[in-house]
Amino acid sequence: MNRPIKTRRLSHQQAGFSLIEVMVGLVLSLLVSLVIMQVFAVFEGQKRSSSGSADAQTNGSIALYNLQRDVQLAGFALPIFSSSNSPLQCTAFIPSGTNISPVSITDGGTAAGASDILTVRYGTSDAGGSPAIIGSVNSGNEVLVLNNAACNEGDSVIISKGVDCLFMQNGVASLTGTTGIALNKPSAASINPDASLSCLGAWKAVNYSINSAYQLSRSENGIHSPNVDEIVNLQAQYGISLKAEENTVDQWVNATGTAWSNPSNDNRKLIKAIRVAIVARNGLLEKETVSYPCSTAHPGLCAWTGTSKSPAPTIDLSNRSDWQQYRYRVFTTIIPLRNIVWAKEALAS
Repeated sequence: MNRPIKTRRLSHQQAGFSLIEVMVGLVLSLLVSLVIMQVFAVFEGQKRSSSGSADAQTNGSIALYNLQRDVQLAGFALPIFSSSNSPLQCTAFIPSGTNISPVSITDGGTAAGASDILTVRYGTSDAGGSPAIIGSVNSGNEVLVLNNAACNEGDSVIISKGVDCLFMQNGVASLTGTTGIALNKPSAASINPDASLSCLGAWKAVNYSINSAYQLSRSENGIHSPNVDEIVNLQAQYGISLKAEENTVDQWVNATGTAWSNPSNDNRKLIKAIRVAIVARNGLLEKETVSYPCSTAHPGLCAWTGTSKSPAPTIDLSNRSDWQQYRYRVFTTIIPLRNIVWAKEALAS
């Protein structure tokens, strides 16, 4: 008689969740999952922004370092320590149009997205372009100097006397004994005894610019190679002194106008430093506006405070409609032209 009662009690104890309880559990699980996913999305976005900002910091630092390393070599191997025969005193060149300016800036203008182009020129001579005085000229293509140890076959050559200069890319054909230098393309009328001859090694002209893929591009003698990614703007200025024989920077000028878009020989000797601003971008496209033009309220795209003697560069990235959805870092530095600074006496007029 008791057995059926036991069975009924056991069946009651093994009963599962009701439909309502299951539905409540599912709703609670969905709510918890939704909260977890929202928290994950927020933290993932923060992580990507932080990671992208770190990449921008790294890219900007590398770009600035690479550019600074080349600019510090500006003018190396030019025999600029000779006050009587310094190439930086030359006003007449063979071939015509030769440019040996240690640093040149090409202003990008004021259009949206415009960047400047920085050109640096230097040689690679192990002897630092040590000048030798030409004693005589043999048969129009061989000059005799006291010692030709500073030259190697294939070196570029510059010969200067007063304000006249002869420049030859890959000018050294061969060396004869310890005093003879055979030149590849001489001009007998321009090679004079008592002129200074310097072997420059490989003469380089290095351009830094921003390409269409938003990379800092380094071009050496016309061969382009992307240097650093996510670099979107480059601005540069000349730091000039009051006199060629002084090294104190009195004013910063843009490479514009008749005086500085193509500096004359006298103006070129006043250039003592280069100031650069590089803008690196976080590659993450945000959903909302996160960047603004340079202003007091939004200093993110500002380089330095402008004054009458130190104008601030214009950084305008509005050539892209989505530019404000990226984050940016601006890197600035001043690079003294040390090879020019050391030669101030040779630059005196």
